[in-house]
Amino acid sequence: MMRGMNTLATPSSAHPQVTVFGIANCDTVKKTRRWLTEHGISYAFHDFKKLGVSAQQLSGWIAAVGWEPLLNRKGTTWRQLDDASRAAVVDASTASALMLAHSSVIKRPVVVWPSGQVTVGFDESRWQGLIR
Repeated sequence: MMRGMNTLATPSSAHPQVTVFGIANCDTVKKTRRWLTEHGISYAFHDFKKLGVSAQQLSGWIAAVGWEPLLNRKGTTWRQLDDASRAAVVDASTASALMLAHSSVIKRPVVVWPSGQVTVGFDESRWQGLIR
C-alpha cells in the first residue's frame, strides 16, 4: 500500500485495489466511494486536502488525462482566485503549479485503477468496463 493511504473499504479478492484521490466531504467523492463499495471493489482513499498531492502524482495524472480535465474551473476554489491567477493558467506547467498550491482546484475524484488507467470525475458507465 502507498504511504499516506488509508484503506477504507473491505478488501475483495475479486478485484485488485483501486486508489481514490479526493476530499472526504466532497459529494462526488462520497458517491464514488459508495459506488465502489456497492460493487465489492477494494479501494484506498487518499484525502489530498489532508495529505496533499505530490508533484510526481500530479505529473502522472496530467500525462494520463491532460491538465484541462484535472482543473476544476467550476468549483469554489477556482472562483475565489483573483483574475490574474486564473488568467495565468494556460498550459500544463501553470496548471500544475496552481493545483499543487491549491489541491482543492483539482477535479474530484481522481481514480487510479489497477491497470494504471486514470479517470477523473464520477463516470459509472466507463467504470463498468474497467471492473470487468
